[in-house]
Amino acid sequence: MEKKRLTASKVILFTILFILTAVVMVPFLWSILLSFKTNNEIVNAPTALPAVFNFDNYVRALETLDLPSMYKNTIIIAVVAEFITLIITFMSSFAISRLVFRKERNRKALYYYFLFGLAVPIYILLFPVYRLNAAMGVLDTYLALILPYIAVAIAFNSLLFVGFLNDFPGEVEEAAIIDGCGVIKLCAQIIVPIIKPIFATVIVFNVIYIWNEFPFAVTYITSPNMFTLSLSASMFKGQFSMDYSGMIAATVLIMIPQLIFYIFLQKYIISGMTEGAVKA
Repeated sequence: MEKKRLTASKVILFTILFILTAVVMVPFLWSILLSFKTNNEIVNAPTALPAVFNFDNYVRALETLDLPSMYKNTIIIAVVAEFITLIITFMSSFAISRLVFRKERNRKALYYYFLFGLAVPIYILLFPVYRLNAAMGVLDTYLALILPYIAVAIAFNSLLFVGFLNDFPGEVEEAAIIDGCGVIKLCAQIIVPIIKPIFATVIVFNVIYIWNEFPFAVTYITSPNMFTLSLSASMFKGQFSMDYSGMIAATVLIMIPQLIFYIFLQKYIISGMTEGAVKA
């Protein structure tokens, strides 16, 4: 078997990848170290190793936070928002990619209309969406977060779905139609199984966004029993003090499920991003 030669370009590439990996991993590893320190150590020697690995921070975090309730609220919001978003964005992307428009510019205009959401800062939406939620009487409920999460996800989902569907083999679609498949059956039994990597990519990115989203949650949710995981940090902030060690320990507890979720689906994410975004 011929051995692969290590060229200068590969060395440069691996060096760049190593640096990027370190840049991503250092904050996470640093957070873990900080979670074992006391507040005094965090303030006075944030970059030093902890004198003693103090697990009291995690005990205090578990006692302070109602994690079962926070996990329940976050999971309900994420599942409902993601289910509705997938249906809306897949069907709209299918229409943009496959339906016959009288003018091609109308197709592009509709596509760019959806993508425009990527350019809108979240903070611009806070007050208008607050007024809408108040008018509908859904403030401090699941709907107060589900509705904006659906709207925010449409742009990114459309980018991936349309990009992949534009390159979907027309012969497969034509053969299915000849065999008697309607639009619903075509999508459910032919297209969806083939583009599973795109669905997995969309699900992971959207769930992670909802898991960590703070501006909408802190603005529209006020009752502790409705708190999501992203609001856990606010539980460690007093009027004149901040429990840094407890807050960081809680953050680590919340990050772990995200890492597990990502690790199990990473092969689909890589496949989906390369097959979808590149084709766009």
